[in-house]
Amino acid sequence: MTQQLEIEFKNMLTKEEFDQLCESFKLTEENFHEQTNHYFDSPDFALKNVRSGLRIREVQNRFECTLKEPAAGIGLIETTDLLTKDVVQSILTGSSILHANEVNKRLQALKIDPQDLQILGTLYTKRAEIEYEGGLLVFDHSHYADTDDYELEYEVADEATGKVIFEKFLAHYLIPIRPADKKVARFMSTVNKKRGE
Repeated sequence: MTQQLEIEFKNMLTKEEFDQLCESFKLTEENFHEQTNHYFDSPDFALKNVRSGLRIREVQNRFECTLKEPAAGIGLIETTDLLTKDVVQSILTGSSILHANEVNKRLQALKIDPQDLQILGTLYTKRAEIEYEGGLLVFDHSHYADTDDYELEYEVADEATGKVIFEKFLAHYLIPIRPADKKVARFMSTVNKKRGE
């Protein structure tokens, strides 16, 4: 289990802006890896109601169950358990998330019954990461519910410094500030629109 504070800035990009940045940073297909995110919540959205999110991520035969909760100050607290492929397969076919011990403890602290959680759906992302000005620039092309979106993230240790660097970066590349919701929020919004909700 790991627990860490996540401070990041996000900005939505057009496909043209994304392609321009990839060209500027000489990113090719070889620089990108694929990851699959399976999102969970209860039928009454108990996690969403406490501004939290739960996902299982598959990256290169590594399987992580991560709960994100608002931190006391800035950012998010991430609690992550490593899972085996077999456990993930059983969860995706209806078994409980109870095998993720530390995540399960946090869910109980939030008074959320792991047995109530069900899969909302799956989002696929092609991601490239590069070190930049003391932080990590993340280039994401995501696909879900017949939708493609493009996002730039900047992960930092210090919020104030990171904000200045990120805004200068966007200005330098003439990219308008377009704050991005979390991926799970964008996913749910798109799915609900397609359902006519």
